[in-house]
Amino acid sequence: MKTINLSKKTNITLICLLFLGFANAQNEDIIIPEKEKSEFWKNVHFGGGIGLNFSNGYNYVAIAPNGLYQFNDKFGLGVGLNANYSKHKNDYEATVLGGSVISIFKPMEELQLSAEFEENNVAYKSLITNTKNNYWHPALFLGAGYSIGNFGAIGVRYDVLFDDKKSPYGTALLPFVRVYF
Repeated sequence: MKTINLSKKTNITLICLLFLGFANAQNEDIIIPEKEKSEFWKNVHFGGGIGLNFSNGYNYVAIAPNGLYQFNDKFGLGVGLNANYSKHKNDYEATVLGGSVISIFKPMEELQLSAEFEENNVAYKSLITNTKNNYWHPALFLGAGYSIGNFGAIGVRYDVLFDDKKSPYGTALLPFVRVYF
């Protein structure tokens, strides 16, 4: 009887080992595909720009995060937000919040051209008369910069709608740094 019990135990153990081996072999054959980004998200880059200008009693600081869809190696289109603060010594200070649409074109590897339309809400305070004003004002920037690979540029942009009485920018010509990831 003990021989039969030992034989039954051995058979059951062998059968279990075979099933475990078979189950393990089945698991190795199952291929779980990695989740890939869709084609759309492979072409979306996030980043934006910063701006600084300090001259003759004028201070300007800006940050403009945005998202850009890269259609190909030469052309991209995106949307963004912008916030900036400017102050002209003993004259005015302004806080600007707005949104923008930007297009970027690289006609050659080292050159990035851009056009950007902004609609801005301006909170303006005259330091001379101590009066406050809040209004909307557009800006249309045309820019050119040195392209840094596929992820950014350093350059200047010019506001063709610049109005020295209403524009939140102290000058029509502003430097920029753009970075995309």
